[in-house]
Amino acid sequence: MLPTDKAPVYPRLLDELLPEACHVDAARENNRIEADHGRLKARLRPMRGLKRLRSAQTISAGHALVRNIRRGDYELAIDTDPHLRLAAAFTELTLAI
Repeated sequence: MLPTDKAPVYPRLLDELLPEACHVDAARENNRIEADHGRLKARLRPMRGLKRLRSAQTISAGHALVRNIRRGDYELAIDTDPHLRLAAAFTELTLAI
């Protein structure tokens, strides 16, 4: 499933590039994607964005790491309470380094 807005160019472009993709243009279908980046957007707003590509790469990589640790995607602190997983994971990382 590939949720997008209702831009008229999408159906033709997706048929050319990804013919096997299921294109969904219903209202609010991409809320899961937008919500996933909500915390990052909230964090960047006070900073007035990022000025350099390197800064954007570093911030987005760090954000993805923390998000994946919280979700339990890594084997770091997997047996810990989800609310305490991030702190436990960083403790494990500190001991490993």
